[in-house]
Amino acid sequence: MTTYKPRVISLTKNPGQTFGFYLRVERNEEGHLIRCLEMGGPAELAGMKDGDRILRVNGTFVDGLPHSEVVELVRNGGASVAFHILDESSYKQAKALGVNLSDPQSTPVTNGVAKEAPKPKLCYLVKSSSGYGFSLRSVKGEQGLFMAEVVAGGVADNAGVRNEDRLLEVNGENIANSTHDEVVETIKLGGGSVMFLLVDKETDRFYRNKKAKIGSWSATVKFLPLQPRIVNMTKGSDGYGFLLREERDQTGHFIRDIDKSSPAEKAGLRDMDRVVTVNGKEVDRCSHEQVVDRIKQGGNKCCFLVVDKATDQMYKQGKISPMLFWDEMKDSNSPPSYNEALNLPAPAQPSTNAKDRKEELRPKLCRMEKTPAGYGFHLNGIEGMNGQYITEVVKGGAADKAGLENDDIVIEVNGKNVEQSTHAEAVEIIRRSGNSLELLVASKNVYTQLKANGVTITPLLLGETPRGKARSAGPPEPNRKEIQEMTEEEARPETPPHREKQRTPSVSSSSSSSSKGSFDEKL
Repeated sequence: MTTYKPRVISLTKNPGQTFGFYLRVERNEEGHLIRCLEMGGPAELAGMKDGDRILRVNGTFVDGLPHSEVVELVRNGGASVAFHILDESSYKQAKALGVNLSDPQSTPVTNGVAKEAPKPKLCYLVKSSSGYGFSLRSVKGEQGLFMAEVVAGGVADNAGVRNEDRLLEVNGENIANSTHDEVVETIKLGGGSVMFLLVDKETDRFYRNKKAKIGSWSATVKFLPLQPRIVNMTKGSDGYGFLLREERDQTGHFIRDIDKSSPAEKAGLRDMDRVVTVNGKEVDRCSHEQVVDRIKQGGNKCCFLVVDKATDQMYKQGKISPMLFWDEMKDSNSPPSYNEALNLPAPAQPSTNAKDRKEELRPKLCRMEKTPAGYGFHLNGIEGMNGQYITEVVKGGAADKAGLENDDIVIEVNGKNVEQSTHAEAVEIIRRSGNSLELLVASKNVYTQLKANGVTITPLLLGETPRGKARSAGPPEPNRKEIQEMTEEEARPETPPHREKQRTPSVSSSSSSSSKGSFDEKL
């Protein structure tokens, strides 16, 4: 039976401040709804989403209470209030099934952290000169093919493949009924890259016990080297500063002609990004006019999920939708964005924990001097795609001492951003650097979290300027104002209703206005 695990969100406000949301009841909608979240307010930073339903206020079940009583409970809570929240789709499903949401068994542990069902994993491998670094074998008495002889530090290992993982799909094709030779041939046909769907022993056992099917629709994408980006924008006086186009011989809606210093540019939109969602709604099957209309419906704010060309190609190779990333981020219990980490209320734990959390969500500025043995690392890239990462860091070498680690993603080389550079271009910059080198890098987890939340990764996050002082064990505290400017001020897209260079006028609408037959209260 489906279980419903509310999230527990504790909000704290300063004197004269609100929690940053409206509590509403609406005609033809059940429950107490979260609406009109204030960008950068306590509620938005803590993870509340538009349409969420409040089930409990400071432990009191409120789903069946009158609106005025719920408002009073929140106000009487003072500066700190704990909310039990359920997302809109889960709430409606639970109501349709007659689930008793007041059942204490549905109450999660603090902050909604509960052991989730294990997921199969998607792993993307790009062949190196020494191959993929694994073998396939069958196991007597067991169905399927299994990973074996995974080379430590090799392509497969770095992509998340582990010994004894069972192979389910190759480039989106189910191989359950394929022979060993047929699977090997399928991998070879992929050329220099391949997408696997795999399950480890625990996950395999879980699904077998449940007699449930396993497919890419339920997989985690956290091991993939490229990810979609979530871009939040607030409209400026001249709109958002980009054109939305449909391109000849290509399917989808693309970002073009981004104005310099516009909200779109500041938020991280790039030319030829393909728009996957607008304000959480998938738009692949929408017409151009429908997408423009959805943007306008957002008033002066808009949230896109976008993919660049390389990411789009990788997801298509595995026959998977970028919505997997969206759903995983939406439901994730992973660390907050850098901006959220700075603004979260202090937890009732030793302050060192909060400090550690901030430090985990920082890039690293690593400076090193070449030795007779070189810098002591390899720069890897994905052939035909942009993006570089660090491998084979020599223990005790210059890179190791500077703080580089295997799988760190390279953002800048000597102050030049290389996220969109080819491998050859990045190598050439390093070669031109002489005997000293400065790299701005981030671990894969940090990079994914910051990018997903629209944070532009620069040395400013460390209080540094490019080509700044060498990384030390304790980097300076980042400048709060700079970070907030980079993550919150952005945005205000304006897209054209036509495919040519025509920008629509600004559209204004008050998302906080109460619809007929509804009641709202700012909290």
